[in-house]
Amino acid sequence: MSTTDPARTAAPGVGGPSPDPEVLAEREHLAAARDALRTMHDDVAATTLMMSGDAKDEFNDEAVFRNRLRRLADLSDIPDAPLFFGRLDFDPGTVFLDEEDGGEETRERSDGPDRVHIGRRHVHDADGRPMVLDWRAPISVAYYRATASDRMRVLSRRRYGFTTVPTEPDTSEAVLTAYEDEPLTAGEAEARERTDGLLATEIERPRSGPMRDIVATIQPEQDDLVRAPLSTTLCVQGAPGTGKTAVGLHRVAYLLYSERARLSRTGVSIVGPNRSFLSYIRNVLPALGEVDVGQTTVEEMLEAGLPERSRPNAGWVRRTETPEAARIKGDARMAEVLRRDLWSRLRTPEEAVMVREGSRRWRLYPEDLRPLADELAGRGVTYGSGRDLLSHRVAHAILTLMESEGHTCDDRTHERVRRDPAVRRAVTAMWPKADPLKLVLELLGDPERLARAADGILTPDEQALLLLPGRPRGPKSARWSREDLVLVDEASALVERGGGLGHIVVDEAQDLSPMQCRAVGRRGAGGSFTVLGDVAQGTSPGATRNWSTLLEHLGRPTGHLSVLDRGYRVPAQIIDFAARLLPTIAPGLGAPVAVRRASGALRITPASEGLTDAVADACRTALRGQGSVGLIAADTELPGLCTALAGSGLKAPVLGDDGTELDSARLVGVPASLAKGLEFDAVVVAEPAAIVDAEARGHNRLYVVLTRAVSTLHVVHARPLPEALA
Repeated sequence: MSTTDPARTAAPGVGGPSPDPEVLAEREHLAAARDALRTMHDDVAATTLMMSGDAKDEFNDEAVFRNRLRRLADLSDIPDAPLFFGRLDFDPGTVFLDEEDGGEETRERSDGPDRVHIGRRHVHDADGRPMVLDWRAPISVAYYRATASDRMRVLSRRRYGFTTVPTEPDTSEAVLTAYEDEPLTAGEAEARERTDGLLATEIERPRSGPMRDIVATIQPEQDDLVRAPLSTTLCVQGAPGTGKTAVGLHRVAYLLYSERARLSRTGVSIVGPNRSFLSYIRNVLPALGEVDVGQTTVEEMLEAGLPERSRPNAGWVRRTETPEAARIKGDARMAEVLRRDLWSRLRTPEEAVMVREGSRRWRLYPEDLRPLADELAGRGVTYGSGRDLLSHRVAHAILTLMESEGHTCDDRTHERVRRDPAVRRAVTAMWPKADPLKLVLELLGDPERLARAADGILTPDEQALLLLPGRPRGPKSARWSREDLVLVDEASALVERGGGLGHIVVDEAQDLSPMQCRAVGRRGAGGSFTVLGDVAQGTSPGATRNWSTLLEHLGRPTGHLSVLDRGYRVPAQIIDFAARLLPTIAPGLGAPVAVRRASGALRITPASEGLTDAVADACRTALRGQGSVGLIAADTELPGLCTALAGSGLKAPVLGDDGTELDSARLVGVPASLAKGLEFDAVVVAEPAAIVDAEARGHNRLYVVLTRAVSTLHVVHARPLPEALA
């Protein structure tokens, strides 16, 4: 059964006659659920967090306070996001437990089917009875996976249609306007012939501003990945429009639901390619009730590990490497070059160590000290911990001499000897302190030192590409690059290992260099990863062509690789057009399969009378439709193009690193280098040949640009199209 006729389902205040009685009943349930959620929020807000007297513990008090803030954020309603989006009617005799765990039990009943609403978070009434079950609860799996051949005890699945209605100048509310029932007791052939009108409408619904969740439209193959166990490192090769980013974000929400106690201790982070991308996805997790997840870029993550005193005032990254230098500095061989240089700092002892204890003097000679350092160096300890251990080894050797003479020694004696100035001087002479910043600065500033460390690893020509320009006096005066930052992080890990997060999502991972993979992998030591990307969209000099190699550099060689090749958002005409580039940019990679076609989705216009005028006409046509419009061009050409458009009355702010323009304008000028991961309802691509010519992997960049549209793509060109597209 379906009721989607606007004449029957119009919302009050929207126009049209009274809605279907079933729609009215569902609206009443939605309103009651919102009231119940508000009561749950108010109950938490009214709790007292006071500890008194001798029992007061500031640490626990702060933890409880922060937990309440998180819980209040979890229970905050989002009016323009429907509180529930589906319903399941189960066989009679299936009942569900509360407690937000989605647990289930069966009992005999004869008063009709058991019914649950599925939504973004759990809501219960004053008596504790569930009104909405969280989509992550075990019983909610049936909403995404039940079929006519495997009903999972489901009689019928209902989907809802919503219309966003303005309520105040800056707010809106999602009003339930339609529903569609899918009986699962019918024959499989009949079920296969059914069309999910509301599902298709939701997938194709125009959007503007940041990305929204897809919790109402998750497909079975996506659900398998979302609910993968925490212990699994998951690598998703996803073609454009397959929802790989959404899968990664929803997996985070699911893991925080199923493993909250563990992940609340170890933490979760999302690593994206740039700030504009993170701005684009920032609303997805809060809409799913998760507000305490860090989002960062690789560069920000690495800069956060640097001491404040070492950071230049003008920003750490002040230079862009050539593609050749970037490739070498991102190569995994650099890890061995740095390791060699660091451990070459060890020195052979030349003088004896003499310690006074009472009236006696105790000596260790160079031949006694050398084996102690050699043994530690061969054990695989970090450089910093090895230095500390050496002082303990030297102290132990002296205590052995003392005990052989009948002296009684204990832990206090050991610590006193270890801190003796003579021991400390000897340790410093044999095992000098190492500062990662200075280590990299000196290595990349001294050709002879670099040649010794890179002998047999890098060619002389490769070594020449690594040297820093000029003669910096110190870390603050050096003109560092992003690739230098990764080398400093590797050196820091050689000196001292840090702690790891419980789970990390890495999006657009195909662009990570091997050294960046090592840096991200160290942050997740002991945890797991969700790695998302598409090898066809690799545009960086060190972009991977093989997921198994990337997983090895990440430290997770046994990670599970899954392929998403069914595109739900991008129409077939656009996918097929862009896929003409695949034999050039990713030989052997299968072309994605689009599940829908859209009339007029692709248009190609030769700009014989001027590129700017043709682009302006294309933008005006796109703005007549609904949703967001992205004008994408080569980075160097876009500012001039947007300025020319402004002169013709079209305002198109150029997207910056923070992505705020996505909120403020329907038409946004997008540099080709920032387009990755973004989606627009309509996209106008100006001069594809210029995008290809702008960088070494220009064809890969063009593939990214051509697959950003989810409704219409208009390609405008004055120069000939690249050969693969002609």
